[in-house]
Amino acid sequence: MSAAVDDFFTESHVPGFVPPVLPNERHQDAMDRADRTARHWQSKVQGKIRIGSDVHKAEVHRMFAETFNPYRPSVIPWPKLDAETLHRITSLPIWDIAVETEGKARLRMAAYAGDLRDPDMRMALALNAWEENRHKDVLSKLVQAYDIPLAVEPPYIKPKDTEWAYLVTGFSECVDSFFAFGLFEVAKRSGFFPPELIETFEPVMQEECRHILLFANWLAWHRARLPFYKRPWFELRVWAVWVFLGYERVGLARSMDGEGKERTQDNNFTVTGAQSMSNVEIEIGELMQICLAENDRRFSGYDTRLLRPTTMPALTRLAIRVMKMMKRKKK
Repeated sequence: MSAAVDDFFTESHVPGFVPPVLPNERHQDAMDRADRTARHWQSKVQGKIRIGSDVHKAEVHRMFAETFNPYRPSVIPWPKLDAETLHRITSLPIWDIAVETEGKARLRMAAYAGDLRDPDMRMALALNAWEENRHKDVLSKLVQAYDIPLAVEPPYIKPKDTEWAYLVTGFSECVDSFFAFGLFEVAKRSGFFPPELIETFEPVMQEECRHILLFANWLAWHRARLPFYKRPWFELRVWAVWVFLGYERVGLARSMDGEGKERTQDNNFTVTGAQSMSNVEIEIGELMQICLAENDRRFSGYDTRLLRPTTMPALTRLAIRVMKMMKRKKK
């Protein structure tokens, strides 16, 4: 873990947070049990859980803590790949931005967790930040295992407005994860990723599902707890985040790497990358259906009284209906 992020996990910045202890070995039975636990969780609370209540907050915290998967990146056995598969994977234009995205996410979430007064939400978001750092470690181990060249990482700077940074990160993950679920399934069906690599990455993909489940419920809880006079400003900020994310994904993003060199990266790969993951042509409507199905499947094991992200599924269903109407009109 980088020093910048580790500082936010000290007692002074995130009071009470203790980083999890991970096993030094991989025991398959224990891994399988942890994987099942990470995908299925039901609250012991009877009846309705009122959104924004102390019960809601406590159960969100319990869900996130009890579904933690204790895998250690350093003991992941990366499978050997044949030359063709290795070329396909190393040529994907995602590794630089993936590593950088996880680096930003871990710092932004740790910074916002350090500003929270509520101990339950603070612990949940601190663990979320810690898991983002573990994702970065997983990616780092992958690029080392397969000799994938990366640009020098830029410095990670603590955001001045931690709430804005957390909103941008949370909504961005909701968008990216929705499409990533579908692309991961496309890669699985097409054989783009061999089964061994699919199995290796599967816990990371499900962990992203937990992350956006946490974000959706934090957002609802936070909204419900805001005084009425602060709600308009907060909703304006949410709209501003969506505008910012839309602008960011319109084209290619240009940024500076750690050596001060400009680099161009595709922030929209999670939306446009289906053909890179398969040797079979996939229509946009088919990809949308796969994304919806995978999104529903990954959330299906969690208590239905907890809120799910709704914007991307709703927009996707609307887009599918519009495309069907346009096809009927053409006939």
